[in-house]
Amino acid sequence: MIELSHIEKRFGEALILDDISLTFAEGSVTALVGPSGGGKSTLLRTINLLELPNSGTVRVADDTVEFSPGRKTPWPAIQKIRCETGMVFQNFQLFPHRTAIENVMEGLLVVQKWSREKARARATELLTKVGMLHKADAWPANLSGGQQQRVAIARALAPSPKVLLCDEPTSALDPELSAEVVEVLGQLATEGTTMVMATHDLRLASRIANNVVFLEAGRVIETGTAERIFGAPEQDRTRRFVSSISAAQTL
Repeated sequence: MIELSHIEKRFGEALILDDISLTFAEGSVTALVGPSGGGKSTLLRTINLLELPNSGTVRVADDTVEFSPGRKTPWPAIQKIRCETGMVFQNFQLFPHRTAIENVMEGLLVVQKWSREKARARATELLTKVGMLHKADAWPANLSGGQQQRVAIARALAPSPKVLLCDEPTSALDPELSAEVVEVLGQLATEGTTMVMATHDLRLASRIANNVVFLEAGRVIETGTAERIFGAPEQDRTRRFVSSISAAQTL
């Protein structure tokens, strides 16, 4: 479903992603974990080309885009990749002047050019899926953080993307509200939704993810199943990180 080959990303002189090559199978759920500043969010945003690599190749489903220094990438090729993905942001990013159902409908109306009736039906279906239909006409300011994030998940799913990307989906929430979002993402995982998530929440990652990628300083340190990485990592650095995060989250 997703293939990244020799991805390099720089911000000025700073090397953020250093020769990253990864594949993500269709129907899999992969957690990107690692210390802050390790490149998790940048890697996630590289998949849907919100961040354009300096070099390397990105493939999502049947669409491939190659990057190299000095070469201008055609805009239509970037847009095709973006249309294959849905994005859930850390801080929800709902439109404050749109109700919950209008937030889910907006992309379908403006980008996909759906009829209002068809868009409303799709939004109603998705708000039901995430348990938010009873708040369809509520404004974002009147929703809790967990409720806003569930609406944001519905919005990301509206155009039926092939991949759902989640950037720290629970980090802005307290544990009780976080549980609401974990439940929704867990349901999507059981339905076979292909997901890649950047997260510090090892409880979220261990419950939902099939696979884990541990990143530090823009490099892949270790990959494997969630059970192995969280239970018996091979690399000392991975072991120290998992132990420190696990201890912090039990306090």
